[in-house]
Amino acid sequence: MAKMMGPRFKQSRRLGLNVCGHPKAMERATKGTSRADRKLTEYGKQLLEKQRLRAYYGVMEGQFIKYVQKAMKSPELTGTALIKSLETRLDNLTYRMGFASSIRQARQMVVHGHILLNGKKINIPSYGVNIGDTLSLREKSRDIEMFKENFQNSFLNSYPYIEKDEDNFSATLVNTPEREEVPIEIEDQLIVEFYSKLI
Repeated sequence: MAKMMGPRFKQSRRLGLNVCGHPKAMERATKGTSRADRKLTEYGKQLLEKQRLRAYYGVMEGQFIKYVQKAMKSPELTGTALIKSLETRLDNLTYRMGFASSIRQARQMVVHGHILLNGKKINIPSYGVNIGDTLSLREKSRDIEMFKENFQNSFLNSYPYIEKDEDNFSATLVNTPEREEVPIEIEDQLIVEFYSKLI
């Protein structure tokens, strides 16, 4: 299974945006370290936004194109539909619900079977979660201090489309995420423009 690797902080500085979610990711960023600091062509701006969004969700190019194609067939605005599809991936919701401290850790938790979806083990990070689905930490995994602390500390960060149950180490997707509720700084339209010439 292909996955995005490499230094996360360096990637964030290069893209000019904290795409890994770590509070210290941009500490060493100075003027000129980011590609966004340069004068970019219209194509360059579109390419940068596409790379930022891919980095946010840790999605490879081939898979990302499939998300874009699906979004283009949606009755919604393409950019909005694209963000919603990415936001409701199993690995991303594992992260948003507070089971993991990063997308990478969330992906690893899913692959290793620590997360249950409606009581069943699903080890596919890209699996699409539907409204009403509940993610929970597997019984044995609740003894792992790091996972337990992640979830208990996550109650400081809440999202309108997620409802958490601290006692049962679970969380439910209660609504479709609205674009303005998704905490990512991306200009969706530039990504749509980039792919509209290619697909």
